[in-house]
Amino acid sequence: MTDPLPSWRDTPTRRAIEAFVASVVSGADAVPPEERIAVFDNDGTLWGEKPIPTQLHYVVEQWRAAVAADPSLADRQPYTAVSQGDLGWIGGAVDKHYAGDDADLMTMIQALVGLTVDMDVEDYAASVADFYENARNPALGRPYSELVYQPMVELLRYLEGNGFTCYIVSGGERDFMRPMTQANYGIPPERVVGSAYGLAYDRGSARVRYTDSLAFFDDGPEKPVRIWSRIGRRPILAGGNSNGDLPMMEFALAGPHPGLALLVHHDDDDPVRGDPAYDKGAEEALAAAADGSITVVSVKDDWAQVHPGSTGA
Repeated sequence: MTDPLPSWRDTPTRRAIEAFVASVVSGADAVPPEERIAVFDNDGTLWGEKPIPTQLHYVVEQWRAAVAADPSLADRQPYTAVSQGDLGWIGGAVDKHYAGDDADLMTMIQALVGLTVDMDVEDYAASVADFYENARNPALGRPYSELVYQPMVELLRYLEGNGFTCYIVSGGERDFMRPMTQANYGIPPERVVGSAYGLAYDRGSARVRYTDSLAFFDDGPEKPVRIWSRIGRRPILAGGNSNGDLPMMEFALAGPHPGLALLVHHDDDDPVRGDPAYDKGAEEALAAAADGSITVVSVKDDWAQVHPGSTGA
């Protein structure tokens, strides 16, 4: 029989996943297929998020173009950081968010929203698709399609083969993810839940365009809310890698059926295999996992390889 999870080592983590799936499919805890819902974060869970998340790479390029067109923008953040090449400020804004301080993140979001005001949704999708086709990770020099986590893609296929319906539920912007999720993960755009810019419909031109607002930021306690509003079912499996994913893990574990929560722990400092090791932004989630209620996925110990075509260690 072909191994459905060839990039997973034979560890207690893999066996816990297999035992959970087996219990869902048959036995006393069997779950009807329509209730086999699995939700996964994107950045840091299904592909890398260091040195900066993929969307921030795209956005930084847009901000650079904006500063070139209007140099006065460089007097305020995040344009100051971009004009000075200080991407640490941007990464720091995300880290501060996970520590409970959203001041810099809100500054960044305001600038994000400004990029798409009055843009057609189709035009934005085309711009993003072009980015995915041509951009390379600035640290690794590889196309983003090569930086998905091979073990997680295998897990998605394994779950689907056992009657699960898989969704992406991310703090990343929904319409930025949609152009790439089918090709990279086999997840269609209608199963992508994420943060969203405001939208408006113009009857005269029959177009949907972006407004000057953020409709919602899909992170932390907002994730279970968006799961319910978009899916209408409580998941029985949730996978993430950060403090912001903890509420949806709790949501999956607290339902009428036994649930499984997976926390991807970036504990592998081998630069040849993949991403750098880091705990920042996951401290609360790792602490919550200490009692065994959350299954920790060790990149170092549980994954034989990280990216497609990479060499195992």
